[in-house]
Amino acid sequence: MSASFRPDIEGLRALAVAGVIAFHFGLSGLPGGFAGVDIFFVISGYLITRHLVTEITETGRLNLWRFYARRARRLLPAALFVILATLFAGYFILSPEEQALYSKGAMFASAYMINLWLIRWSFDYFAADATNNPFIHFWSLSVEEQFYLAWPALLLAAAWLRPGKRAAIIVIGVAGAASFAACAWLTDVSQPWAFYFSPLRAWEFAAGGLATMAPAKIWRDRPLLATLQAGLGLALIAWAYLMLDEDSPFPGVNALAPVAGTVLLLLLSGSGGRNLPSAVLALPPMQWLGRLSYSLYLWHWPVIVYAAMVVPSLSILDRLACAALTLLLSMFTYHFIENPIRRNGWLMAGAARALVPAVALTGAGVVAAYGNARFAEHNLSPEQHVIADSAAQLSTVRASNGGCVLDFETVKPKPCMFGRKDAQRSVVLFGDSHADHWSTPLIKAAEKNDFRVVTFLKSSCRASRVTTWNWRLKRDYTECDQWREQSVKDIIALHPQLVVISEFSIGNVMKESPEELKHADWQAQWRTGLTWTLQAFSQAGIKVAVIRDVPYNASYADKCVARALWRGQTPATCDTPRIMAANDDIATIERDIVRSTPNAAYIDMTDRFCDQTTCHVFIDGKLAFRDRHHLATPFAETLEPAVERALFSDVMAAAVK
Repeated sequence: MSASFRPDIEGLRALAVAGVIAFHFGLSGLPGGFAGVDIFFVISGYLITRHLVTEITETGRLNLWRFYARRARRLLPAALFVILATLFAGYFILSPEEQALYSKGAMFASAYMINLWLIRWSFDYFAADATNNPFIHFWSLSVEEQFYLAWPALLLAAAWLRPGKRAAIIVIGVAGAASFAACAWLTDVSQPWAFYFSPLRAWEFAAGGLATMAPAKIWRDRPLLATLQAGLGLALIAWAYLMLDEDSPFPGVNALAPVAGTVLLLLLSGSGGRNLPSAVLALPPMQWLGRLSYSLYLWHWPVIVYAAMVVPSLSILDRLACAALTLLLSMFTYHFIENPIRRNGWLMAGAARALVPAVALTGAGVVAAYGNARFAEHNLSPEQHVIADSAAQLSTVRASNGGCVLDFETVKPKPCMFGRKDAQRSVVLFGDSHADHWSTPLIKAAEKNDFRVVTFLKSSCRASRVTTWNWRLKRDYTECDQWREQSVKDIIALHPQLVVISEFSIGNVMKESPEELKHADWQAQWRTGLTWTLQAFSQAGIKVAVIRDVPYNASYADKCVARALWRGQTPATCDTPRIMAANDDIATIERDIVRSTPNAAYIDMTDRFCDQTTCHVFIDGKLAFRDRHHLATPFAETLEPAVERALFSDVMAAAVK
């Protein structure tokens, strides 16, 4: 073992990977365990900077080939092994369409660029559920690899400007400060960029790099200071694990806690480990777990993702079994792949001996993933094609002009017109994406009755006057409030014969919201908000119809049905009990509010999806939902007669009377 080996760093790795696994395995007591990745980033910045600066200081140069060869031996073989094994297991678990999709993730993971792919994916409102992607955790490894490419050049530039630590501190400090400022700003403005884009995570590596510059003598003769500092470092990490959650704005300012905590612990290089927190990190179990941390990180995510697909409701015992399987796979990978290759004498003898196989391994991963995608596409049966096409088909509004459903940031309403422009009568469709998925049958029904349709639609923005939390912006959705107020004014000025409202109901909002956001008075706020919206139109003499929200399914219908068909099961395995899906109690409240409002009607089509006990996702040979709660457009088309009868035969006829 190297004389510079620090057991407390191995213990920090154990702490980091334990937090990540606990979070991903659903240990609710550590909702911020994902911050373990930030600990890894700081450790990498510390170790790599210390190594590179030492070499530059001692030799005046930097052997980049040897540096990259060492990284390749350490990281590539185990990563490729896990990628290939995950692709193989996916054949038996994933539907062919998913195999093809996630093989693209494997391609980008093999090339250490999956973080860039995920940025694009994050901005697609209807993209496949990211939590089903068995390769998504490779994003952090991609960020690290990209750091390894850029960081040596930065340190060489600092040495070229002025030899010594002072120039390195200035260069690293400036780069880190700029990175943090941009990261903090974009966390509120465009969180996927702040989370996945490596230059915006560079400040965490820089923090570790700056820790290498501190004089060790400060702590050598101050054991009390070292103990207090180590305790504070662990406390900051504990705060991040216990107080943050996936709905916290992150990374940004919140990432300072785990980063600062890790830096405080790394600074104790001169204390000789003579403090209790460092001694705890150096305990044999922590050392053992730290040595396995890389393999554990690689394996834990595909294990829990595939397990949840096979057993949708994992019990505590199921999760413990997954943890045991992760540990066994990690031990095998560490002892038979990771460690033997890293310490192979022949590969260590020259940089080229490691780099040439590394390039070959990277290419092999990309080729294997591409080949797997083509093989999966070949396995798509006609039934699988129908499912995929149904889920992919856009609503009439989105197919005509995707800009008609506004994004999260836009606040100015954008009315879009459909049907005959010279029609004398008009219907307004008002709401979020749950209003949009009714646009297909509504527009057809309106055309038959000589109405034009004008849409006022905004993603995740309910027509009811209630402020909600936006899961993507990680804050209150104030843009929605502004858009709603102006839209109501514009609709009243337009004075249509009918306003049709549908929205992601408050019952479904509460299902998706974390516990701390489930306010006791939410239902009261929602009642007031729905009443305000209905009365605004009613008092203006405009007829308004509320279409009850669709059921909220336990699984992503398109993925679940496709998997069921691939495994020889019936689509009924994807159905959800009505008591869990239909929000009957919320519908009763809605119905009462509508009945108490003049010029208002309530349209309930739940019987199209549910019987007395079960809500179905595959109806009359068609996929009913594209995900958990959006109608599949081909099925929505079949609802046109019911929509026409409910709105134009019943509601409008009643209005005439």
